[in-house]
Amino acid sequence: MTGPPIFLYGTLLDARTLALRSGDARLALRGLPAVLLGHRRVRLRGTPYPTLRKDRAAALAGELIRPSAAALRRLAAYEGGVYRLHPVCVLTPRGPRKARAWCAAAWRAGAAPWPT
Repeated sequence: MTGPPIFLYGTLLDARTLALRSGDARLALRGLPAVLLGHRRVRLRGTPYPTLRKDRAAALAGELIRPSAAALRRLAAYEGGVYRLHPVCVLTPRGPRKARAWCAAAWRAGAAPWPT
């Protein structure tokens, strides 16, 4: 594994999408439920995709994964240049964990919630 685990909160929560984009058909099966406090999922301006926006009153459910280096490279290519991995701390059934989440620049985050 390369670096802290990855917190998923959007399109990659779909097991089929995660398998296709990561090249690892079993990655979703190894995921751990997680909650990111202080953030909400919103629409990325001009796209149908989500990003994170800080919101002290919010809590966002997602999934924590530990991709292989090859799977992480594939996922990074899928996320593209708009998103960067940022450090976050999530709550899991095993306690708090340091992780990373793909986020766009704050100015790209819209106000509208991203539908699931």
